[in-house]
Amino acid sequence: MTQLEELLSDWIPRQRWFAGKGKPIETVTVRTEHPLVSGDPGLSVLVVEIGQRGSVSRYQVLLGLRPAGTLREELAHAAIGVCRLGGAPRTVYDASHDPELTSLLLDRLSAADGCGAGAHPPAEGGGPRPPVRFRRLPEAAVSTGHRSLVLKGEQSNTSLVYGEDYVLKSFRRLWPGLNPDLELTAALAESPYVARPYAWIETDVSDGERSVPTTLAMLQEYMRSATDGWVLAATSVRDLYANPGLSPADAGGDFAGEAERLGAATAAVHRALARELPTDVLSPGALRELAGSMLGRLRRATAEVPELQPYGGVLRGAYEALARVDEPLPIQRVHGDYHLGQVVRTDAGWVLLDFEGEPAAPVEERRRPSSPLRDVAGMLRSFDYAARYQLVGSSSAPELAPTARAWAQRNRDAFSAGYAFGGGVDPEKHQTVLRAFEYDKAVYEVLYEAHNRPSWLRIPLDSIAALAA
Repeated sequence: MTQLEELLSDWIPRQRWFAGKGKPIETVTVRTEHPLVSGDPGLSVLVVEIGQRGSVSRYQVLLGLRPAGTLREELAHAAIGVCRLGGAPRTVYDASHDPELTSLLLDRLSAADGCGAGAHPPAEGGGPRPPVRFRRLPEAAVSTGHRSLVLKGEQSNTSLVYGEDYVLKSFRRLWPGLNPDLELTAALAESPYVARPYAWIETDVSDGERSVPTTLAMLQEYMRSATDGWVLAATSVRDLYANPGLSPADAGGDFAGEAERLGAATAAVHRALARELPTDVLSPGALRELAGSMLGRLRRATAEVPELQPYGGVLRGAYEALARVDEPLPIQRVHGDYHLGQVVRTDAGWVLLDFEGEPAAPVEERRRPSSPLRDVAGMLRSFDYAARYQLVGSSSAPELAPTARAWAQRNRDAFSAGYAFGGGVDPEKHQTVLRAFEYDKAVYEVLYEAHNRPSWLRIPLDSIAALAA
């Protein structure tokens, strides 16, 4: 292991975006290092492979390099360590936090040739493609001269805001191929319900057999006037809990109108995706296979989380009902990880973000078509979370539990009505499919909470009980 790899083996596990927490690291290998800027400071893109329990995952590191002892104080928190590179000791650090270097990324994107997402024009002169490529969507102009700032709070990626115009999302965990976030956002570029895409950065990553163009980062419009959907919903719940004698409809912070508008916006995005990208149907046989995969997840989850066992009969019944559906189920490209934290409210209305799906799943899996009801189920589960999470550890939880259920149900109904009004399939008329997707999501949540936030485990368990009532 090189000096740099030793430093990375200590630094990467401590980052929020590292997905392998809790498992011992066996190997750390810098698989590729692509210099973007030489000199002092220097800038390179690293693809780092982490071996854990026989599996290997890849991560992107934007590596800054400066002579040892010269790192500015405001960058001290981004330091990885000091090692010898090129014969001299250099301080290496996370360059995402260095506006002097990240401004160069914006310059390159502004000067890039225009092409469609997923297109790979030949290099000038017919030679090999550069190892790191800067691409821009046709007709998308990118201005320069903006200072970058790292957004706080992200779990799986790192986003840089440039002034008040752009946000550059760097995908930390890399899977070979075109990232669905870029693919779907580019397909929805004319939609008022997404942040406009402008450009992206890519490199080649091996899928075991060949090198595959892989998305490193994408540049989008920065929604500077936006408010996070989770924050808005949580504020509504908080207002209601402050006046527990009121019904959700009578509380000053009633969220139902926004939930209905969000449902309509979701339906509009699903309709646009069905127009722009291929669609298909699941046969009754394929539905039985889908139900079987849900049953398999339930078995694994019950083995790991004994608290799920009392609900096993209800869950199995929902999946078995899905297996008996004898009509084909339309499928298409969907968001794939849809919840209140993936939407923002702007002055003009709701905007959907982060179409990459579940970052822990391979890109090929995330690009598979699914029923739009999967996204609907994800948002319905999010309303339950928004209603219940503020009661975790509260002495008022028993008293406020009926209020939480009433708030969640009111907003679930409003979202479903808005979705149907906006041209989506009517959730009320497809309860068997919707219930199976929602239970499957709740089982996933049970596993997540058991492993990461045990004090929140009652949220999905109580939701399963309420759905079964």
